[in-house]
Amino acid sequence: MTSAGGERRGVGRVREVTSLANPLVKDIRALALKKHRDREHAFMAEGLKLVIDALDGGWTIRTLVYGKAGRGNAAVERAAARTVAAGATVLEVSQKVLAAITRRDNPQVVVGVFEQRYRPLEAIRPAGDALWVALDRVRDPGNLGTIIRTVDAGGASGVILVGECTDPYSLETVRASMGSIFAVPLARAGADAFLAWRAGAGVRLLGTHLAGAVDYRDLGASDGPLVLVMGNEQQGLPEPLAAACDRLVRIPQAGRADSLNLAVATGVMLYELRRDALPRTPEPAP
Repeated sequence: MTSAGGERRGVGRVREVTSLANPLVKDIRALALKKHRDREHAFMAEGLKLVIDALDGGWTIRTLVYGKAGRGNAAVERAAARTVAAGATVLEVSQKVLAAITRRDNPQVVVGVFEQRYRPLEAIRPAGDALWVALDRVRDPGNLGTIIRTVDAGGASGVILVGECTDPYSLETVRASMGSIFAVPLARAGADAFLAWRAGAGVRLLGTHLAGAVDYRDLGASDGPLVLVMGNEQQGLPEPLAAACDRLVRIPQAGRADSLNLAVATGVMLYELRRDALPRTPEPAP
């Protein structure tokens, strides 16, 4: 039997939904807006692999949505079974509903709604050669997602969002992270709280700045845990953060460009700082 909302109840907690007026669909679509993500403490992630990675990583799933094309797919059915076992809801939806949820004409077959996860800043106590990245007022969701992905690839410890940053759980940021949102710990704090944490955590701050006296290629090995501080896309590091850095470095540039994209600059710095820790490709046998 089909309800007025276009919902037909299936086996267990699996429901078939064909109407955009369905309340569950409306709630999921509302997650495109930050105020709803903040209120629900939830976000969307697209793609079967991302959903499986999140489930494997212990993330709390609230709803699994899959299109009719996923019916009979063994991997989709396993993900659905895990979702039901976790006490969450599974929706099998029409292509129209899936496109509306994802805001794509050709959406992924699977979408997951997960609880957001932040690590309390006071609980972070870096040790050894740990490297965290602190981003001051990053505004572009593509930049943030790319940085999260690069932190994951470079084996850094996590990302601290300082001040009014773009939402790491927006659909654009999650897409740009290519699944690394589920692998990289996130924390957030105001500038004053970040500097107070730094004083108690015993970490050194390294910032990039046009006034940096050191070429980034001349840094050498890090002595103890380090936080790489990167400034806002337009304004760079504000004076209080720049003054708090133990060292300020610059990335030399040739040509007519007067700056690098924030995500690119962060990637350059990360791979320089992590070059001795990253695995090397073995030489081919003679």
